[in-house]
Amino acid sequence: MEPNIFSVLPFIFLLLSIAVMPFIAPKFWHEKYHLVSLGLAFVTAVYYLIMTKGWDLMHSIEEYVMFISLLTALYIVSGGILIEIKGMATPMRNTVLLAIGGVLANIIGTTGASMLLIRPFIKTNKIRITNFHIVFFIFIVSNVGGALTPIGDPPLFLGFLKGIPFFWIFDKVFFKWLVVLSILLVIFYIADYINFKKAPPEIEEIERKAKEKIKIKGGMNFIFLAVIIGSVFISEPLFLREGIMLLTAFLSYKFTKKEIHQRNQFNFYPIKEVAWLFIGIFITMTPALELLRLHSTDLGVTSPSQYYWFTGILSGFLDNAPTYLTFLTASMGIYGLDINNAQNVLAFIVEHEKHVVAISISAVFFGAMTYIGNGPNFMVKSIADNQNVETPGFFKYMYMFSIPILIPIYLLIWWLFIS
Repeated sequence: MEPNIFSVLPFIFLLLSIAVMPFIAPKFWHEKYHLVSLGLAFVTAVYYLIMTKGWDLMHSIEEYVMFISLLTALYIVSGGILIEIKGMATPMRNTVLLAIGGVLANIIGTTGASMLLIRPFIKTNKIRITNFHIVFFIFIVSNVGGALTPIGDPPLFLGFLKGIPFFWIFDKVFFKWLVVLSILLVIFYIADYINFKKAPPEIEEIERKAKEKIKIKGGMNFIFLAVIIGSVFISEPLFLREGIMLLTAFLSYKFTKKEIHQRNQFNFYPIKEVAWLFIGIFITMTPALELLRLHSTDLGVTSPSQYYWFTGILSGFLDNAPTYLTFLTASMGIYGLDINNAQNVLAFIVEHEKHVVAISISAVFFGAMTYIGNGPNFMVKSIADNQNVETPGFFKYMYMFSIPILIPIYLLIWWLFIS
């Protein structure tokens, strides 16, 4: 049975709560955000159990378990790796660090790269860090960087599981990725250079006296990290992959020296916050995604340009992985092809390459538009908040950073490669 349009109200209320409650009722939100998320999820769950016998709901919960298991494992294991970067945090060094993170995101995922580098990035800039440092970290490391491989970002991994060859996306989007990454790095360098020049002379003198040094502790956790990345390719039986990830995280936490966790200021609050909020997001967005799937043809979405913008804009507010799968399913359905048939998928990417490229890059790139567009975004913000670093609120993030900076870049990509 098709969901009623009013069934999306809990999802809208949850988004609005995440956006405004930290400002209008910060104490209540800090103490009760998990109850708000679970309460709205409960409303949607009851609706689905009554109207559809719960099948769509169970699928959303299954996706949530996969999502949160990966994020939890990467968060815990990366928290056991201490990277100390000492010396002068110049604009060039910061830019190089973000570029490394953007490349690394394709090897250990945007979540892995974000969790590995956000703490040393904050520490090396602690004297003059501002909100734009955190925002550009989210733009580059947590989103745009992971556009080249299925490991890079969850939407591309879903495509790989459906039958898109592992290196197909790399070949098709490399230059687009390079253009976006390069523009963002240049903008960041200019902004950081201005910030650096505004720093008081005494701060600059302190940094100049610091000796350049990179030190890594907790090296065994790189082995645990490799196990987690390797387990990504296990598809059967159900939840074996997630079990391996969580067991690996448990072993990492047990065998990592307490000194490393203390110096990393490691605690479970960021992942707890993500877990509570995203279970609400995954459940309450179920009817919204179902309505999109059923009515995508009614919206007249048929061209690569339309898929680029629809997938992109919705990826900023719905988690980008299910949004990607929804539009890929709809685009194949127009031609009578089944996304669950690997041969159909291979035929589609040959005949309609531009459709798949448009959906793929927009899902990854536009995930940076809001804190909830991609899992690592909220985790990076939470870690920064825990370390008393200023981060913009939900709306400020959009109107001061993502809309004025990202939309012109994405318009350029559309004009050069999609239209």
